[in-house]
Amino acid sequence: MATEEEKPDKGLAVWHPFRDVEELGRRFEDLFGRPFPPLTWRRREGLEQAFWPNIEVVEKDDKFLVKAELPGVKEEDVDVSVAGDTLTISGEKKAESEVKKKGYYYTESSYGSFSRSLAIPSTVDAGKIQANYDKGVLQITLPKAAEVKPKKIKVATEAKKEEPAGKK
Repeated sequence: MATEEEKPDKGLAVWHPFRDVEELGRRFEDLFGRPFPPLTWRRREGLEQAFWPNIEVVEKDDKFLVKAELPGVKEEDVDVSVAGDTLTISGEKKAESEVKKKGYYYTESSYGSFSRSLAIPSTVDAGKIQANYDKGVLQITLPKAAEVKPKKIKVATEAKKEEPAGKK
């Protein structure tokens, strides 16, 4: 019997691949007496997903700005590096919380490393890259090299030259 979520709507069925694999694993275990897929493949409830910081890139006339959201990450746990045409932001998130009350104790910890790499244009002056970290937001300024910055050119009209008198 299909649940409400699994019922087809106008001829389309909702597909849940992980649920189907888990069901297959339960049937395999019932039939052969051992788990399938192996425990290392199984989804573990309650485990925190890998930390993957959100990144925003904006191009301005004279620079590129990269903003990365790193909530709960301390400044000393963030590393920014440039190698060739690749900017890499990496670090480690270490979070612990503890609540002690009368008749109640709760503790939770979360650890994990992250790394994000971005290709940067060859127009960036790598020697002048700056990084600033404030309240969980990393901002990296990638200045463009002077020779590639847009240059405004004034368009002028040439005044008509008067022909000398007497010549026609």
